[in-house]
Amino acid sequence: MFSFFKKKPKDEPASPAEAIPAITAAPLPPVAEPAAAAPIAVAPVALESAAPTPPAKTSWLSRLKAGLAKTSSSLTTLFVGAKIDDDLYDELETALLVSDAGVEATQFLLDSLKKKVKEEKLTEAEQVKAALKTLLRDLLTPLQKPFELGRHQPLVMMISGVNGAGKTTTIGKLAKHLQSHGQSVVLAAGDTFRAAAREQLTIWGQRNNVTVIAQESGDPAAVAFDAVASAKARGTNVVMVDTAGRLPTQLHLMEELKKIKRVIAKGMDGAPQEILLVIDGNTGQNALAQVKAFDEALNLTGLIITKLDGTAKGGVLAAIAKIRPIPVYFIGIGEQIEDLQAFNAQEFVDALFD
Repeated sequence: MFSFFKKKPKDEPASPAEAIPAITAAPLPPVAEPAAAAPIAVAPVALESAAPTPPAKTSWLSRLKAGLAKTSSSLTTLFVGAKIDDDLYDELETALLVSDAGVEATQFLLDSLKKKVKEEKLTEAEQVKAALKTLLRDLLTPLQKPFELGRHQPLVMMISGVNGAGKTTTIGKLAKHLQSHGQSVVLAAGDTFRAAAREQLTIWGQRNNVTVIAQESGDPAAVAFDAVASAKARGTNVVMVDTAGRLPTQLHLMEELKKIKRVIAKGMDGAPQEILLVIDGNTGQNALAQVKAFDEALNLTGLIITKLDGTAKGGVLAAIAKIRPIPVYFIGIGEQIEDLQAFNAQEFVDALFD
């Protein structure tokens, strides 16, 4: 692995937790699910950036930059030979809005930038660009949070998202990711609304040698309950519950999500401990609307942003940070296992500006 870890001070009590680092660039070998596996018991660790950057990480950063190239180009070209005047700020405002940063985040960044330019007496365009990078990084940093393992046995994850966001594929990648960190996994095929969803999840289960709990025409809440019961009986570390893709405006389906959450809690006190929303990075401000709606219904604990590999604008993360700062655990830039990586604010901003 290319990531480095830093243990907390020795006077802090150890607890069974582990932070997931980014995925290695090479495909990981299949890991058989161990029977009655015990949770990992290690001292808490915090993810740090590696230095110097290994080739695998360089490849990831290059692909992330390529995915965000559209926004990167519109932002960086503004500062080429520019004068620090109202015209520059007007053009920057337009570029941020077009990148889906939203009105609130755009205004916040512009006001903060003008203040910084005045206080630090910045006169060069490159200095202003560097100042904007710092402000954006500081805005996004609260979204960066390591995903912890081992605090619960089992850890129950409920995963939601609209159709087409890449939810089921992300579950498959994440299952492989968890296995690579010694976790046994069971998947619950709770997306009974879409005919092919169960089959798609089953294929991922077969690829990863992971048990999939499914019913031909069962109630999704019952499927989730059975999966939690199975994990408790077998000592499985992680339960991942797939749920039907839906729009926030489909109120009857949103109520079904609340029901699934209630039933899971009946199967295990405190579960689900993680409620994640998968978002398509190409959906712009609609992504922010999804975050608001699903958070109000379920109290989200984290986000996964997918498909930052084409026309994605990327600015929506700034909008999320300003309006609904829910942790972004992972971002994805492609279809391969290694294309799902832990979100790092500095890397993301570097990809936008360098």
